[in-house]
Amino acid sequence: MAVQSTAPVASTQPATGARRKPVRAPLTRRQYLVTSVITFILLLAAWTAISTSGLVRPLFLPSPIAVTEKLIDQGVNGQLWSDIAVSTYRVMVGYLLASVIAVPIGVLCGSIPRVEAAIEPIMDFIRYMPVVAFVPLTILWVGTDDSQKVLIIFLGTFFQQVLMVADAVRRVPMSYQNLGATLGLSRTKILIRIVFPSALPRIWDALRISLGWAWTWLVVAELVAATEGMGYRITQAQRFLETDLIIGYVIVLGLLGLLFDQVMRGLGRRFFRYLKGRV
Repeated sequence: MAVQSTAPVASTQPATGARRKPVRAPLTRRQYLVTSVITFILLLAAWTAISTSGLVRPLFLPSPIAVTEKLIDQGVNGQLWSDIAVSTYRVMVGYLLASVIAVPIGVLCGSIPRVEAAIEPIMDFIRYMPVVAFVPLTILWVGTDDSQKVLIIFLGTFFQQVLMVADAVRRVPMSYQNLGATLGLSRTKILIRIVFPSALPRIWDALRISLGWAWTWLVVAELVAATEGMGYRITQAQRFLETDLIIGYVIVLGLLGLLFDQVMRGLGRRFFRYLKGRV
């Protein structure tokens, strides 16, 4: 007669109370904001401590108070606002021109193999060329007015945008296109009605990232043959050893870039609400 075991079998499922949190547990909006603010405060405190300790001369690292006072002076006399307006204009014109041309080219590269073979190798080749090396050429081509600065920003963003947009289009599942073909849509309609709308959230992210690059190339554009703007003011301050002005303008550039990035993020959340909660 067989003996039936009555020993309890250990459960292979983890207890509910012992369930571990995922590595990337999402933060609430409040937690994210508080963490970011604390980080900025800690960096500011470290800067203050180092600059007031006497370990570093004020010429090399002025205190936050000195930088703030310098920026206030620039704001009162109107120079800061004038430089911000000029630089913002140059960035937006160069960036928008690059985006308007890069997006359709990138969509075609990502969806039509023959176009990809014709254009993408050239884009890959040019994007590795340092934009700084084009500064003398752009001066010869278009002179030293605003068009030269806009051209530098255009060159710094356009080629990267084409490749990033093409990659976003390639990530659209082929099953979407097959469904369109099954429904009898032409290749053009599949591209316009299915591929482009599906890739649009990633294209928007690519444009947001490239806007940050545009602000980076702004300084390069304004370091040479400029008479106004944020980069020009930094160059002038370097000549007269005005470190407080240099740091102040660098901080303002960072704040402007952060502001535009947050605007793009906010617009993206508004435009693509249907993506909320997706993995």
